[in-house]
Amino acid sequence: MTKTRILLADDHAVVRHGLRLVLESEPDLQVVAEAGDGAEALERALADDVDLAILDISMPRMTGLHAAAELGRRRPELRVLILSMHDNEQYLFEALKAGASGYVLKSVADRDLVEACRATMRGEPFLYPGALTALIRDHLERARNGEEIRGPWSPRETEIVKLIAEGHTSREIAEKLVISEKTVERHRTNILDKLGMRDRVELTRYAIRRGLIEP
Repeated sequence: MTKTRILLADDHAVVRHGLRLVLESEPDLQVVAEAGDGAEALERALADDVDLAILDISMPRMTGLHAAAELGRRRPELRVLILSMHDNEQYLFEALKAGASGYVLKSVADRDLVEACRATMRGEPFLYPGALTALIRDHLERARNGEEIRGPWSPRETEIVKLIAEGHTSREIAEKLVISEKTVERHRTNILDKLGMRDRVELTRYAIRRGLIEP
């Protein structure tokens, strides 16, 4: 099995240690380097033994966003994930603008980080549920205002869209609709697809169109 070689950058050693344990419990993930600030992370991530850099959004000397943007310019083939305490779609868009493949909330990193790593290495964006909720609310508002939108969604997808817009998690949606979480995730992927946001390029274009980030 080919292992994904990871750089883990956070200015708190305790956080790094905890995340390292989560990652290294998986057979396909290996932490090969750590960094305590953004400048150190940038320097270390330029080495060719790193496949994926996981960067805390706010670090001394250089933010994770700044480091991600520099890495995108100097080593574009490297995959980058941003770690953040902020459940805020604005930060997600800033991370995408900086070239990150995804955005993981620290509060649920023990649950989401492994899947985010794997999605990123497959070339897929990783969206935390709150970001999708915000996107869908914005989408539904445009529909109400008569703007042309993509679709149509199936009746089941429409149910799931409504529940996501109300802020329910995948697990809660699965319980309400008596289906598996995996089925909910598949529907979420289809919903994103119909929003025209299968990848981060489309998501970034959407964000620019909506004025969420500057082009």
